[in-house]
Amino acid sequence: MTEFPNLSRRGFLTRTAAVGGLLTVPGLLAACSKTENGSDSEGGKLEQLKKQGYVKVAYANEAPYGYEEDGKLKGEAPTLHREIFKALGVDELRPTFSEWDGLIPGLQAGKYDVISAGMAIIPDRCEKALFSEPEFISPTAMMVKKGNPKNLTDLASAKKAGVTIGVMSGAVEKSYATGAGISDGKIKTLQKPQDGADAVQGGRIDAFLLTGISLNWLAKNNSGVEVTDSFVPELNGVKQYSPGGAVFRKGSEELRDAFNVQLKKITSDPDRYVQLIQQYGFGKDTIPPASLKTADLCKG
Repeated sequence: MTEFPNLSRRGFLTRTAAVGGLLTVPGLLAACSKTENGSDSEGGKLEQLKKQGYVKVAYANEAPYGYEEDGKLKGEAPTLHREIFKALGVDELRPTFSEWDGLIPGLQAGKYDVISAGMAIIPDRCEKALFSEPEFISPTAMMVKKGNPKNLTDLASAKKAGVTIGVMSGAVEKSYATGAGISDGKIKTLQKPQDGADAVQGGRIDAFLLTGISLNWLAKNNSGVEVTDSFVPELNGVKQYSPGGAVFRKGSEELRDAFNVQLKKITSDPDRYVQLIQQYGFGKDTIPPASLKTADLCKG
């Protein structure tokens, strides 16, 4: 069993609005149904994608993981996935927007082939879909008011100070907070990242708990706040490094395995990894260790 943990980020809702649940990019095709895909079988899926020249991917419009800007799909996951699929002979990503909670159901229904949203690799999701090997790890941090008036450094300090913590709805960060002994009455649920920043600015919460990558990105567009140094929370004595990856339908093992071969070429080359996604806040410190395996993460 790997020394690395099994819990990770949920991912979050839209940073910018998407109309009608679909990205408005010229030439974008509506997601196909499972019937339109022709079969539930994923045998020969990669060859099918090569012939059609594109792969349908879903994103949740969360920067910096996967989001739409100026009519283009950007972020860590689409950038890596575009590089990987080109190496596999599939030149185009065709994106579809989905609210976070609809990503896996949409994948299961055949609306797209891959989730490109930096999704957490956790056992519950592994029961419903196939994950690639990890693309990144991301320690946790807290957004606080400028100057960090409560002197917060981690969840232990937050508990000691008796502060109110904000977490995303359905996010794994709530389990981190409760695992650290913070009572439910001191935890407030928010719907999207900007809500967290607004709540800190307005004094409705003392800290907003999220991955350091997400918070540093969010802080770029919000004044009067700062982000603590990242830290690694623990659950039941196990450190939580927050690994995320691409997601495929059950039965897509051939496609997933081919994807993993190309992904390993990138994660095994720190300079290339950084060159590709440094602009989104990822670096050598977010490269998954070779010992961190999805099979172990899925076991819990």
